[in-house]
Amino acid sequence: MRALAAVVTAISALNRVIGQVFSWLALGIVVVCFTVVVQRYVFAISYVWMQDLYIWLNGAMFTAVAGFALLRDDHVRVDIFYRPAPIPRKALIDLIGVAVFLLPFCVVVLVYGMPFVQRSWSYYEASANVGGMPGLFILKSFIIGFAVLVGLQGLALAGRAILTLAGRDGLLPERLRYSLKTDHLTEAAE
Repeated sequence: MRALAAVVTAISALNRVIGQVFSWLALGIVVVCFTVVVQRYVFAISYVWMQDLYIWLNGAMFTAVAGFALLRDDHVRVDIFYRPAPIPRKALIDLIGVAVFLLPFCVVVLVYGMPFVQRSWSYYEASANVGGMPGLFILKSFIIGFAVLVGLQGLALAGRAILTLAGRDGLLPERLRYSLKTDHLTEAAE
């Protein structure tokens, strides 16, 4: 059980670091978007690559931080059943949800996304817009990163649920344990 707790902690730490790093792209998105608007409406100039850039930054940020959102419990859930549930029931719901929905979804994304990404890399795909950004193949690679990071965090959630159901959640750091307080993970991740 100590090994499982170590794996849960390591995966959560990985997603926390990636989430905190890639969340800074939001600032870049705002700066680039503001620059595009000022250039277009004040100076009457426009660069297609800059328009591509803020859209691509947005895609990169949201796919990279999805595992972090899952760690923080920021994803969509039917809280009418989950929120009032006792901790063992929450753990069971998480374990079943990961096994039945989350991991199969990640496998489907990997299976169908891999050929899409490989084809893009095979000819170093760029923007379809004339004067657009090169390197679309790099952005498309974030699809694979998304599936891997969310899948790993799903395994961490399953591990946490198993530890909780076994009565061994004390092996986890406090910030990763279930709490009766609904915003516990959000506060701990900040």
